[in-house]
Amino acid sequence: MIAKVLVLLQEKKYALVKQAVLEMNAVDIAEVFAELHELEAPQTALRLFRLMPKELAAETFSYMESDVQQSIIEAISDNELRFILDDMYMDDYVDLIEEMPANVVKRLLANSSDENRKLINEYLQYPEDSAGSIMTNEYVYFRRNVTVREAFDIIRKTGVDKETIYTCYVISAERKLEGVVTVRELLLADPNAAVDTIMSTNVIHAHTLDDKEEIAKLFSRYDMLSLPVVDKEERLVGIITIDDAVDVMQEANTEDFEMMAGIAHSDDTYLKMPVVSLAKNRIIWLLVLMFSAMITGAMLEHYEAAIATLPLLVSFIPMLMDTGGNCGSQASTMIIRGMALDEIEPSDFLRVWWKEIRVALLCGGTLSVVNFVRIYLQYNVLAAEPNPDCVRIAAVVSLTLIATVCIAKSLGCILPMLAKKLKLDPALMAAPMITTVTDACSILVFFSLALTILRDRL
Repeated sequence: MIAKVLVLLQEKKYALVKQAVLEMNAVDIAEVFAELHELEAPQTALRLFRLMPKELAAETFSYMESDVQQSIIEAISDNELRFILDDMYMDDYVDLIEEMPANVVKRLLANSSDENRKLINEYLQYPEDSAGSIMTNEYVYFRRNVTVREAFDIIRKTGVDKETIYTCYVISAERKLEGVVTVRELLLADPNAAVDTIMSTNVIHAHTLDDKEEIAKLFSRYDMLSLPVVDKEERLVGIITIDDAVDVMQEANTEDFEMMAGIAHSDDTYLKMPVVSLAKNRIIWLLVLMFSAMITGAMLEHYEAAIATLPLLVSFIPMLMDTGGNCGSQASTMIIRGMALDEIEPSDFLRVWWKEIRVALLCGGTLSVVNFVRIYLQYNVLAAEPNPDCVRIAAVVSLTLIATVCIAKSLGCILPMLAKKLKLDPALMAAPMITTVTDACSILVFFSLALTILRDRL
């Protein structure tokens, strides 16, 4: 349908365009506007926007990317803008204000109602990572003494402007949260029953200053569609809906992936970021890791005499370093994911480390046996000239593998847990950092064992 609409717009068949968009979801229509923005066709985008019914246009606007929204705002009239703003949910409204440049914000506020301006100012005062910053005030509420029949009358009267009507909240005269009831429970109840006889008083809720990532975990843990938010006096001030929780989860996962890959976080999507920005986000970590890798180079230089005497040792270094890095990445990924899901706490350190050590011994033992056999066959049985030091070299490599895997697994669980203990993001201690440290350790262990076992040759 997206491709069809784009073709119809190109052919200027606007009647067919209008008919097609009426059959589409607002999310897909927003994708059409994104394509037109990429094609740099602002006039076509404006024509499409005005072809749609006002309600559909306003709904589509809330799903557009910020740069597309800005181009629409700059093209439409004040009357059209006021209609869009009046139709937006407050959380989307606040996001729009935060993402627009100052000159656009000035126009948005000028076309906002006094009530909305007041609410926006209140929402913008909450910290960026707090529950208050992502909540909305569009929810259904009533007092505990209303009947089920009266509750449905309230829902019918006010629900059209609410972001969700499935979960309704019961508040006191002081707006303190007293209970929660779902539409399903209301439908199945006696129409004359009082709401307080069917509501749940054990309400899972959040406070305005709670971390929004912790809020997202509550949605996952309790399978909720919405979560009430209260202030420090326990008064209901808003709700957070599942769509906003999903956005928070996606943003948090993206940040973790970027940190684990050694990339600075950016709010822009990949295709919209200029090459210079992409390079800038990566170069800092690359420089840090490059200079830290100089430690490995210094170690190789220190053992230069041993390498010159027995050059064959060099051929095993890449395998040892790669194995250590891979094992560290496996461990850190599991630990970071476990901590993100609250399955692992810093207090579980000894249990986690003991489990990883046992895994390391099993993995390292298997790898060492395979390599011992491989080296013996390659440099003794199948070699044209058997190497007299083959067995000892195989022993050095095998023992180093076991030690390297144990070190890598230990670092993979210790460093992320240490980071969390220090109130840092555990993802900082992911693959790049662990690989660099493990490389240095594997070189040190390898040549220490080589100098001990092959003393007469080195």
